[in-house]
Amino acid sequence: MAFETKPKFVTFDMNGTLIQFRINDAIREVLGERLPAEIADDYLKACKAYRIDECTGEYKPFHQIVAESMERATRGFDLEFRAADAQAVYEHIPTWGPYPGVTEALNRLAEEVPLVIITNSDTAHAVRLAENLQAPFDTIISAEQSGVYKPRLRAFEYMFDKLGATPDEIAHVSASPMYDLRPAAVMGIKNKVYVDRGFEHDEHWLGYERITDIADLPVLFGLPRSAA
Repeated sequence: MAFETKPKFVTFDMNGTLIQFRINDAIREVLGERLPAEIADDYLKACKAYRIDECTGEYKPFHQIVAESMERATRGFDLEFRAADAQAVYEHIPTWGPYPGVTEALNRLAEEVPLVIITNSDTAHAVRLAENLQAPFDTIISAEQSGVYKPRLRAFEYMFDKLGATPDEIAHVSASPMYDLRPAAVMGIKNKVYVDRGFEHDEHWLGYERITDIADLPVLFGLPRSAA
């Protein structure tokens, strides 16, 4: 067991950690030929940067985050922004499924400790995506409920209050040091797990356990490795 004491809850980021966050694929599909191949990668990078920027301000529904980030990114390219495109991208979200091995690992872990989701999704999408994971969650906390997006520290304060738990009673799991593991460290969560999916740099100084295979997650809790 990697942790000195068994956590009371294991909390998860969902999109990008458990669920394959396919927003770039959705944008490509919705825009189709209106997104030229030679600028597509740069446009998608700009959309991501603006989504991050939108999440650090005051709360607004995620469909607005998607729309305003796409609209802002469009200004730097010879593209036409259409609100209907952003809505279509947003409506793709609840159709996304888990990474391989996630459902098995979650169900194995749920035998020993309550599972919690803390996500930047809206409530309705959070519930739908959690259903796609096919695992039992004790609590689902959405950005809509907390009124703030990660990496805002208030998201974690809301989680502590909602669970009635202290930082030392939680193990937090995420594929994003930026959105999750940095603020978790600031908030005093010692037990952290970085699921390295290759889209952010390892920030080992944050003091987490790093895994590359979700099947290794139960091992950190003293359980046998789940099947891949």
